[in-house]
Parts: sequence; C-alpha cells; structure tokens
Amino acid sequence: MKAGRHRKIIELISTCNIETQEDLAARLNEEGFQVTQATVSRDIRELKLTKVPAEGGGQRYAVHQSTGSAMNEKYMRVLKDGFVSMDMAQNILVIKTVSGMAMAVCAAIDAMKWEEVVGSIAGDDTIMCAIRTVEDTLRVIEKINRIVL
Repeated sequence: MKAGRHRKIIELISTCNIETQEDLAARLNEEGFQVTQATVSRDIRELKLTKVPAEGGGQRYAVHQSTGSAMNEKYMRVLKDGFVSMDMAQNILVIKTVSGMAMAVCAAIDAMKWEEVVGSIAGDDTIMCAIRTVEDTLRVIEKINRIVL
C-alpha cells in the first residue's frame, strides 16, 4: 500500500504543480488513497521531496535530484513494479506498463539520466523512449532487463 502510494506521489508531482501537503493529500484522496496530512508529511520526508520554483511563480514539490544509490533504488523499484514488456523499432523503445503506471515509470527512467535516452513520453500504460542509436536501444534494453528480471 505504501509503495503504491509512493508511486502515485511521484506520478502526481511529475505531472501536476503540487504546492502544499494539503494539495497532495487532496489529490491522493481523489485517486483513492485515504491519507491524512500527517501521512503525506511522512511520505514527503521518506521520498526526500523538495520544493522547486514553479512556472509562473510559486513553488511545487519535485523529486530531489540525487546521485545517491537510495534514490536510484527507488527508481529501479518503480520500474520493476510497473514494467510489463518492451519492444524496439529501430531507435524507438516502447515500454508497456501496468495500467496507470506509465507516467511513474517514465519519470523513473528520466530520473536515472541514462545518456542513451534522448527523451520519453508516457500515456496510461505505454512509454515511448527516443534513443540515440539502434545500438544504444539494445543497451537500454539490457539495462532494463537487469533491473526487472
């Protein structure tokens, strides 16, 4: 339950401008997670979220960009939990995820900052990654397989 809530928090802050703990709690409750402000406060601490400037002024929550292995482990866990399959078409990698997990998995892949990945976009259960070359696509497939298998 906690892991699912953490994945949803990462997804929400990656796709929405969430300014306060109350905003985050409201969004989580809308998504079916019964949480209190105290629970959200603990989650923010555990996920090591930080506030960054938002477009148009104000601030919003974001995943702290850390090179630490603890954050990489969290991203790998999100990838492993949401992954279903993948296939390539030249230098495009298409990743299928559990329904509703594509944005969280996509955010995790982006946060890992693999040099082969130029960019990625996500829908509900599908991610499309633009990779530099066909050879790089094969390398990314190997990296993902090492994480999910």
